[in-house]
Amino acid sequence: MERQHYPRPQFVRADWMNLNGKWDFEFDDARIGLRERWQEGERPFALEINVPFCYESKLSGIASQERHDVVWYRRTFRLADAFAGRHTLLHFGAVDYRATVWVNGRKVAEHEGGHTPFSADITNELIDGDNLLVVRAEDDSRDISLPRGKQYWKYKSESIFYTRTTGIWQTVWLEPVSGTRLDRVLLTPDIVTNTVELRAFASGLETAEGQVELKATARFDGQTVAEQTFRIGKSIETYTLSLNDFNYHDSPWRRWWTPEHPNLYDLTLSLTVDGVETDRAESYFGMRKISVDNGKLCLNHRPYFMKLVLDQGYFPDGLLTAPTDEALKRDVEYTKAMGFNGARKHQKLEDPLYLYWCDKLGLLVWGEAANAYEMNETYIRRFTAEWQESIARDYNHPCIVAWVPLNESWGVPNILDDAKERHHALAMYHLVKSLDRTRLVVSNDGWEQMRTDLLTIHDYEWQESVLEQRYSDTATAVASRPAGRCLLVGDTVYEDQPILVSEFGGIAFKMSDWEGWGYSGAENADDFLAKLEAVVRPLLHSPVVQGFCYTQLTDVEQEINGLLTYDRRPKADLDKIKAVMSGQFGKGS
Repeated sequence: MERQHYPRPQFVRADWMNLNGKWDFEFDDARIGLRERWQEGERPFALEINVPFCYESKLSGIASQERHDVVWYRRTFRLADAFAGRHTLLHFGAVDYRATVWVNGRKVAEHEGGHTPFSADITNELIDGDNLLVVRAEDDSRDISLPRGKQYWKYKSESIFYTRTTGIWQTVWLEPVSGTRLDRVLLTPDIVTNTVELRAFASGLETAEGQVELKATARFDGQTVAEQTFRIGKSIETYTLSLNDFNYHDSPWRRWWTPEHPNLYDLTLSLTVDGVETDRAESYFGMRKISVDNGKLCLNHRPYFMKLVLDQGYFPDGLLTAPTDEALKRDVEYTKAMGFNGARKHQKLEDPLYLYWCDKLGLLVWGEAANAYEMNETYIRRFTAEWQESIARDYNHPCIVAWVPLNESWGVPNILDDAKERHHALAMYHLVKSLDRTRLVVSNDGWEQMRTDLLTIHDYEWQESVLEQRYSDTATAVASRPAGRCLLVGDTVYEDQPILVSEFGGIAFKMSDWEGWGYSGAENADDFLAKLEAVVRPLLHSPVVQGFCYTQLTDVEQEINGLLTYDRRPKADLDKIKAVMSGQFGKGS
């Protein structure tokens, strides 16, 4: 089984080469590979692995649960004709956690960060014929200051933690490009002015012999609504693309992006030197705005109740890696079919293809960092670097409406009493705001928050009467301590932010011989629906709650508290679950 879909759907070029599939593979428990120069390709490797699946997964072909903190990969490749006379970029979607890459024995890249992509221009290292690509990945399984998300540092999964992922777990690919090219663009829509800010990052301007220009063409439903050409004088430039939607019979607001109407504009970007095209990429954007207006959570200036589901993004046979491209789409379809308008991707920077389907099919997403569990100086350096890369990777996706750098004080366990940890949480809030002025930021989801745009609460209470009373008014909700934790810490005070219950439910319902746990339990499908309604209804009827996030989409390993089983079988009729989420199910029905 191979992952074959184009890996970067927000910035698509016509030519590329997929390097997924069978690679030679070796464990390096004694850490002798560098000393013996395994990167030169002389030493035979004992194993074979199916990239991009980690060796711990069944789909890798190895499926070992043993600890191996250093692993090596090797394969050869031969370039297609499309690469002739062009630069060659080598891309990695994600390698957990630290990667070193060689081509034909020469080091071309080093990268730290288990969830974010990296690339290298390998043109000067290439030879005619077969080229040797070698990757060394190092992932310290016991270091709890390492940003790892739900990956467990102990030998066997337990509680809320799951099987580790070591090494390559997203697509590896090659791309032929011009020396004068676009590296990326940042697209910022403005529904008030009906414009898109286009921030272009270009390479090779210093060697371009002539005037470099960028032509941007936007289309909606096949019709051109904007076409502008901009001169590029430096490597980072900012332009404004004005949309001419007013020539049509309907108003621009009918073309805004929402989960109910996920309208997308296609965007073609063409870079030329003296009129000769050197680069072309296809992208897209959605015109939408997320904001808090007078204490109300709004989408496109209209109050919007968020119905999210917590999605861990784990798969039985692939772990962090979906078994197929279609599986990512199917998760989005299941989420929408059950009446949710969004997902909180939990402790994972998800595959870009998942975000593409959220953009395309219409699903809000909270982008959340993979946290560590202990704070030190090394953690701060690692985390802030990877988090910035995460925001840069996903900035253009209209589905993303909130960023969550920290969850439940993971990485800042002493935030209540430690001023240094409070400063870190506050710094993460302001760091995100300095990179993205358009989205909401939750500084520490669940409790013990510093500055935050939303007051979010994790509450696994299962009694309907308790939930009704707790969220009956603002004062009671803000004063609540569902997990025995205060909601705000330090000098932070409540400033009328929208209140959302961003984790709740977690009802366990066992549908097979698979053993596991949840926060409360159900005996059968009818009991499950009744208990689901008992926790959802008080939040829907609350005069102060403006959204929720139900735990969770699927069972995961030892957790059986999903709406779907781990292999994605619904635990109850999807239409009935949807009726619960919309408040239409009714007691006893």
